[in-house]
Amino acid sequence: MKSYSIRMDDEMLDKLHYIADYEARSANGQIIFLIRNCIEEFEKKNGEIVLGGKKKK
Repeated sequence: MKSYSIRMDDEMLDKLHYIADYEARSANGQIIFLIRNCIEEFEKKNGEIVLGGKKKK
């Protein structure tokens, strides 16, 4: 697993924490959830993303 830093303003971070708390997730868990949903939606519209000739898991 790799880590990735992002920058956001205080208001956006506070709102992220609010939503994460509401959904019973950590802020990190909420970000992963949102990224997974984004990938899923992209693949529904555009087909599966294949990296390096391997199918996604």
